[in-house]
Amino acid sequence: MTILCPIDFSVATEALVTYSAALAAGTGGELRLLHVLEPQPAPASETAADTELKQRLQFYQDAATAAGASVTTAVTRGNAAQEIVEEARRYPADIIVIGAHGQTGLTRFLMGSTAETVVRTATCVTLLVKPGCPNKYRQSA
Repeated sequence: MTILCPIDFSVATEALVTYSAALAAGTGGELRLLHVLEPQPAPASETAADTELKQRLQFYQDAATAAGASVTTAVTRGNAAQEIVEEARRYPADIIVIGAHGQTGLTRFLMGSTAETVVRTATCVTLLVKPGCPNKYRQSA
């Protein structure tokens, strides 16, 4: 089983990765962490922001690996919802586990505009995780 978990480094990211890692470890599946950058021209050389991005991804990859998951990471650039759906096709995902944190409007309030678009357009199963829900899946040290 391949689990795609888009992360945005919001306060909900840790819980989302914890939940996804537990799901991957429990099913013997692979967890693919995806971060989507805003569409803008890529810099010609590595910047401090690139280094920070790599460190943040590595932090979550290490946490998921420590939970027993097999983990890969990817970074794409563009519209977040479109890139998530495309990544699920490029790197065939059985399930997308995405955070549901709303912003404006009723639907967006309930699940967030990116999550709402992914749910509508993805060709695989999509699991919405509310902030704070996965805390019970954390493994004690």
